[in-house]
This record gives sequence, structure tokens and C-alpha cells, in this order.
Amino acid sequence: MDRTPVFSALVTGASRGIGLGIATRLARQGYALTITARDPERLSDTAATLREAGAPDVVAAAADMADPAAPAQLCAIHGERFGSIDTLILNAGVGTAGAIGSLPMRRVNKTVDVNFRAPFSLIQNALPLLRAAAGTRQKAKVITVASITGVYAEAGLAVYGATKAALLSLVETLNAEESANGINATAIAPAYVDTDMSAWIHDRIPAESMIDVNDIVELVDALIKLSPSAVVNKIVVSRSGTNGYCA
Repeated sequence: MDRTPVFSALVTGASRGIGLGIATRLARQGYALTITARDPERLSDTAATLREAGAPDVVAAAADMADPAAPAQLCAIHGERFGSIDTLILNAGVGTAGAIGSLPMRRVNKTVDVNFRAPFSLIQNALPLLRAAAGTRQKAKVITVASITGVYAEAGLAVYGATKAALLSLVETLNAEESANGINATAIAPAYVDTDMSAWIHDRIPAESMIDVNDIVELVDALIKLSPSAVVNKIVVSRSGTNGYCA
């Protein structure tokens, strides 16, 4: 198999919203991509769009992050095709709202599975591929999309916020363990971003007052360009007109 060293990235939740925005930017910069989301048909259409945008190769691997086997399978698929991972984008997640006293445990379990267990497992399985990239290019990046609710607690978002806080801690630990080896990680913790996932709260927070997807894409782009000497554990992005304590 031809292992010509091109930059490659694995992007979860890549078929819409923030994930699609990031994948599109990477495609335009010539990255080869493995993209994943739950809907195979939508993912196939996304892959075609990313090839048109400039990606030299796109692997579409449909997967449900609630499936414990999915992270290892995705990393194996990417590794077989590309041999290393320069950039791992952990964007897939589920939103869960509800008071602590009434939130069903099945929703708690799914939120923990998708928002924390899956990213942890993806990082664990991707480490050999990230180390391979760092050995070749002297750097590799892990960027996870967390949430401002992982920094500032908000009523009704206990489980969602707790999983995002866990991501922030995971990133800091990853940097403590791997940044000396050239693998740097950052958690981006935004308030509401104007995506399908935020539509449920449009009656209280209109779309035009939310953060634009491209703002998050620009941050990811800047992080990827940093040297391995610069470690940015987290970036918190609040909405204009708020005090930061409100998503």
C-alpha cells in the first residue's frame, strides 16, 4: 500500500454543524480524512462534498458513538488507510437536559457513553497513530469540542455539563502525559453555537445571538498551526452580551 505521507485527520460527528465545518476546512487544506457519523447516506454525501473541496482521500465510516466497539474500529480503519493521525477531532456528542431529581438513568448512561467514554476510547486507540504522526512531523493534535457548561454549571444541564467537564480534565491529563512527545490537546468550550443541536432553545436564545460555526472552525485552524511547544489546554468561548456564566 502506498503510504505517501499526507496530512490526515479523523473527525467524529462530521456530517453536520461544527464537525462538518472543521472537516471542510481540513479538506480545503489538503487533508486526507476519515469521517464518521451515524447516518451512512448523509455521511456518503458529505464525503463527496469533502472530496470536491480538496480532500485527496475521504473514508466514510458510519458509526454510533454509543457503541463501545466503535472507537477501536474507527482507528483501525483510519490506520489501515493512512498509517498515522495528524489531527483527531472529537466533535460527536449528545445533548441532555433535565433536573438531577428526574433525569432517567438511561439518558444519563447514554450521555456518559457518547460524550466521555467514546472520546476517551478514541484517544486511547488513536495514540499509536498520533505518536506515529508526531514522530514524522514532530507534532500531532487532539481537539475536542466540549462546552461552556463544563466550566460554569447551569441548572438542568448537570449530566451534559459533567461529561464536558470530564473532557476538559481528560485533555489536561493527555497534555501532561503526551505533550513532551509532540501530542498536544485542546478542549474548546463554547456557549451555544448555531447548529441543529441548539435548535431546541431557539425560543429563548435566537440563532442570531449564538456563536457562528465558523468561529469554532477558525479556532481549530489556529490550534493546528501552533508549534508543539505551545500547549493550550482549553479555550472558553462565551456569547456576546452574556456574563460567561450562561451558555
